[in-house]
Amino acid sequence: MSSGLLVVTAVPAEAEAIRAGLVPDVPVTVAPVGVGPASAAAGTARLIALAEAAGRPYRAVVSAGVGGGFPERASLGTIVLATRSVAADLGAESPEGFLPIEELGMPLAQLGAPPAIPADPSLLAQLRTALPRATAGAVLTLSTVTGTAETAKTLATRFPDAVAEAMEGYGVAVAAAQAELPFAEVRAVSNPVGPRDRGAWRLREAFDALTAAAANLG
Repeated sequence: MSSGLLVVTAVPAEAEAIRAGLVPDVPVTVAPVGVGPASAAAGTARLIALAEAAGRPYRAVVSAGVGGGFPERASLGTIVLATRSVAADLGAESPEGFLPIEELGMPLAQLGAPPAIPADPSLLAQLRTALPRATAGAVLTLSTVTGTAETAKTLATRFPDAVAEAMEGYGVAVAAAQAELPFAEVRAVSNPVGPRDRGAWRLREAFDALTAAAANLG
């Protein structure tokens, strides 16, 4: 017997927003596991392992929550769906700029997971059908979120398909991939990627968007 869908968030407020929109009796587990890719990966792996040990494995995993949207690509208060979750700051600095991990001469087999993990095609297709107004594109995972216009421009150039950034998606994706479970990432845009102007944030609108989107999970 399956435990259904596992939806992982960073913080309780995101989990509460999603629970508020779930359809009754649909098997969905929503769990906050902490901020950042390390906490997300460890917490998700633990939940998957516990469910498997109980004989009720999950059928798929979704990383969900709020995030920053790249200006002119994703508007405040809207939903974005990750076509891939990217470890955007995994690499090294150099005089020529940032070097992605795959350019450091390290065989990808040694990384444990590729630096970008695509969403499960079937799960993504279901979400795109259920959420036709959502914007689809790469969602970047960063341990240090963007706070300057210069960094925002650099990321937008490095990742022309990026629509949003957050701090957990790639960690959740790694845990799901190692458990051979389908994965997707859903984000509600609470702020623009760039200078951190808290007055421009729209958390309430983002939480409302998560609640509305949650009706399509399950």
